[in-house]
Amino acid sequence: MSLGEGNQSSVTTFILLGFSEYPYLQTPLFLVFLTIYMVTLVGNLGIIVVIRINPKLHMPMYFFLSHLSFLDICYSSVFTPKLLEILVMEDRTISFKGCMVQFFFVCAFVITEMFMLAVMAYDRFVAVCNPLLYTVAMSQKLCALLVAGTYAWGGICSLTLTYSLLELSYCGSNIINHFGCEYSAILSLSCSDPYFSQMTCLVISTFNEACSLLIILASYIFIVVTIVKMPTTGGLQKAFSTCVSHLTAITIFHGIILLLYCVPNSKSSWLLVKVATVFFTVMIPMLNPLIYSLRNKDVKDTARKLIITKLLSHSM
Repeated sequence: MSLGEGNQSSVTTFILLGFSEYPYLQTPLFLVFLTIYMVTLVGNLGIIVVIRINPKLHMPMYFFLSHLSFLDICYSSVFTPKLLEILVMEDRTISFKGCMVQFFFVCAFVITEMFMLAVMAYDRFVAVCNPLLYTVAMSQKLCALLVAGTYAWGGICSLTLTYSLLELSYCGSNIINHFGCEYSAILSLSCSDPYFSQMTCLVISTFNEACSLLIILASYIFIVVTIVKMPTTGGLQKAFSTCVSHLTAITIFHGIILLLYCVPNSKSSWLLVKVATVFFTVMIPMLNPLIYSLRNKDVKDTARKLIITKLLSHSM
């Protein structure tokens, strides 16, 4: 079929299998994912609130961190509620339009977070390599432009990928062997030639992954060179400690993405894809606030004071 025939799709709803092949795990998984989702919301909202109320945290690094927390809330909230629903409800359907909307937002938020981590790497490069010029180099205007650029690029890429899926015809099976509208799972249901969609995804994915990793790699090469040249070990430790949390978040985020890239597109690998996607969309948003708060004294102190203040106000 030609690309123009994509609107001839007869499928109006999809059925999400989720983890239905393991019926005895449905309730335990629901409780686990619900707990993780609640921790994700509380943790990331907590990071945003802490950054807003503490003037010491009104710096570029924390400005980017607050947007990272916002993105974690967003893409976790696009996938997790539907996952929780299909674990306890017999109705596992999602409309065709709903599926495409879910894919668009997840894709947009993930690509935006990918480049937000790259922007944060550049921020650490400026802070460590040019500390005296940090506030000038990372002006409020530049920070706003960098953040706006990541959101805009994420939206453009996601719109392109969603359009490539909409141009396909879906006239056969409507069963998605996943808990959400993941790209390869949707593509496997198409009854038209998926070449255009596959090439679009390959080009965008490769470009985004390569560009974001190159920015991160270049930033940290300069950071390491600068740290090695520092005369005192105290300065070295302080400079390195500001980067450890960010490196941990990058390693987990890109590690899971590369794992998903490497998984062969076959029926035998669907379970691994689902587990990796769960980790990516459910676990990572929960881990990021823990990674950044546990290693950051200012964040921990502000959070502690906020909790004590709330407890005292309730006890009176």
